[in-house]
Amino acid sequence: MELLSTNVCFEGEHRRYRHTSATLECDMEFAVYLPPVAVGSRPGKVPVLYWLSGLTCTDQNFMQKAGALKRAAQLGMAIVCPDTSPRGVNLPGEDDSYDFGSGAGFYINATEQPWAPHYRMYDYVVKELPQLIEDELPVSDKRSISGHSMGGHGALICALKNPGRYASVSAFAPIANPTECPWGQKAFKGYLGDNPRSWEEWDATLLIPTARERLPLLVDQGTADEFLDSQLNPDALADACEKFHHHINLRMHRGYDHSYFFIASFIDDHLDHHAKALGL
Repeated sequence: MELLSTNVCFEGEHRRYRHTSATLECDMEFAVYLPPVAVGSRPGKVPVLYWLSGLTCTDQNFMQKAGALKRAAQLGMAIVCPDTSPRGVNLPGEDDSYDFGSGAGFYINATEQPWAPHYRMYDYVVKELPQLIEDELPVSDKRSISGHSMGGHGALICALKNPGRYASVSAFAPIANPTECPWGQKAFKGYLGDNPRSWEEWDATLLIPTARERLPLLVDQGTADEFLDSQLNPDALADACEKFHHHINLRMHRGYDHSYFFIASFIDDHLDHHAKALGL
């Protein structure tokens, strides 16, 4: 890992790193916040919250806009923010639109060419990046996961597909039923092909019926979110959870939109939710 920058923040450290990803076959950058207990002359190992960001974001948006680091410092929790897609692999069309290609990896493993060799963000965030973090930094193998929009979708599927890997999961305004919305359909068709059956394993709503572990879901959604009706569909997720007795706390917040102002307003609730599950 190459250290790109470091900033002292609430007596802990915010760091940015670059490394060569074998999974994605390119260099990747990510951000880490280490709380005070994990820095200094005798650092202790701390649990990690993995945060998955949304369309067009990089590793930097959450760290700079969410206002999460003060509470993370108090709790003794590390936060890791990966990027949202491979970068600089020079595939045709990867920079043509905001909702496919660069900045839009959707946290799935592509099977279609030319995307398949690089666009494997699911394997990257579930396997490769945590292994690297746990090998190189003062963190434990106790993990939780959360995210926003496309990243909320990513957090939900990562937890649902990997029983025992995460202590808790939450999401802000997730793309809850991507097989039934324009964002998801465009991405899944491009990355996975024309057969909708191959899309189903990447849709949180469709994973609920057969989930082998039923971690409680904390989902926050703003009622003034411009994407609520056309793209996000939290009601489909809630209906599936009710039918299959999967606990969900879907909180609708009047007047809030899709922005980081919304995330910053409720991020402490999510950090506390994960801290409880992580034993902090």
